[in-house]
Amino acid sequence: MTVLELIQNTTTFFQRKGVESPRLSVEYLLAEALGKRRLDLYLDYDQQLPEQILKPLREKVRRRSEGEPLQHLIGSWEFYGRQFKTDRRALIPRPETERLAELVLNRIGGDATGRLADVGTGSGVLAVTFALERSDLRITATDISAEALTLARENAGSHGVADRIIWCETNLLSGTEGEFDFLVANLPYVPTAQITELSREVRYDPMLALDGGPDGLHLIRCLIFDAPAYLRAGAWICLEIGISQSSEVTKVLEQQKFRDICVENDYQGVERFVSARYG
Repeated sequence: MTVLELIQNTTTFFQRKGVESPRLSVEYLLAEALGKRRLDLYLDYDQQLPEQILKPLREKVRRRSEGEPLQHLIGSWEFYGRQFKTDRRALIPRPETERLAELVLNRIGGDATGRLADVGTGSGVLAVTFALERSDLRITATDISAEALTLARENAGSHGVADRIIWCETNLLSGTEGEFDFLVANLPYVPTAQITELSREVRYDPMLALDGGPDGLHLIRCLIFDAPAYLRAGAWICLEIGISQSSEVTKVLEQQKFRDICVENDYQGVERFVSARYG
């Protein structure tokens, strides 16, 4: 079987099985099996594939057809131009969160010497990105999941910044020391009742990283209520939120005396981020 034949046949198989992005999925799986970039596959589209490549690939094709995320099968995913390890220990990095990173970096500016807390760090993609993009920033990353923190440390280690980040296994900001200039959080925001409606791929993510309580805002409210005790005057809080949650989050921020509240869209035009200044 050639490269092109495998791509075409497997794409058709994935389509029948209801796999998201069927052609992209097989291209990534085959590129990983061959040790190539995905776009380079078509330079050798008539290459015959040996059995030592096909046998392990068939198993991953089967698992993908059953809904296992592509990011878990290939073991890594790109975020903000860098590769990060991905597995069941934490939420898979989403494209919209790259926009959050971009917005926060714009808030920080070019010469940052302050302190930033990444609350609910998960796989650590935000904390590591900020450490790499702003070398003088002092970063604390928190998560209630010990497994997620282990993955985050592994990702930080692979990018050479593990010793530049303070890691805290805790709920939100509890137990962290000092005051912060920037508070960033991509917390669970899916309403509990809607979790069963999510795609089968998303349900491979840890439940802890998805369930935001009855209206999806339980942890976000808790963080906003707690935040003033951990922020310097003039500090920024930047949050990723769910669809149709911006007005309620804005209301809670106003109640807690935050100012300069700004709601911004993701790349799909959805109101996905809320930022505000404290004091």
